[in-house]
Amino acid sequence: MGNEINFKGFSKATFKFFKDLENNNTREWFEDNRKTFEKNVMEPAQEFVMEMGELLKPVCPKIVAIPKIDKSIFRIYRDVRFSKDKTPYKTHLGIFLWEGPRKKLGNPGFYFQLDKASILIAGGQYSFPDDLLKSYRDVVSNKKKGAEVSRILKKISKNPSYKLGGAHYKKVPRGYDKENPNAELLLHNGLYIYYEGPIPKEVTSREFLDYSYNIFMEIFPLHKWLRDNMK
Repeated sequence: MGNEINFKGFSKATFKFFKDLENNNTREWFEDNRKTFEKNVMEPAQEFVMEMGELLKPVCPKIVAIPKIDKSIFRIYRDVRFSKDKTPYKTHLGIFLWEGPRKKLGNPGFYFQLDKASILIAGGQYSFPDDLLKSYRDVVSNKKKGAEVSRILKKISKNPSYKLGGAHYKKVPRGYDKENPNAELLLHNGLYIYYEGPIPKEVTSREFLDYSYNIFMEIFPLHKWLRDNMK
């Protein structure tokens, strides 16, 4: 793999940090525990991003995996401007590796989330930018390309652990056929598959790379369809 980064997993201290943060969600507490955050959350997160980026390169040659906050690692600070909940920090770690020419969240990619007691692993596109929504609807309602994504989703969904996300609208958009075989997908403003579950035993070792990669690869056909068809 070239330069060995040596991801060793997330430690019990990672989960303890998020549990403690949930109970002490203040700037004072966070600043007092910033070193714990850097060592037990940021360092393994950065190693995970770098190594996962290398693992994905053979199938995603243009994968963007930048081990920095506001790049592949989401900032822990909450945007509280329009929220009644004024707690300043998120109580989970979020990581996103993407592929495409647009700004970060305008592209399909692979998402990983971890909190005190659970993980979430996903692939696809959480939300289409406004200027891509029509492109998505045109492609998903196309006879050939629509049938292709339908087959992909049915195959992935044979595993009951995987859920389909992105449904948003109640009615098929104006100008599109309500009888289209993919009418349900026309109700989406994002298209992604996700797994959510308890923290697995692999999480505290290098084995967690393979654990996460294997889920990403099961979802990869959806990522590839979005990457190749959404222009």
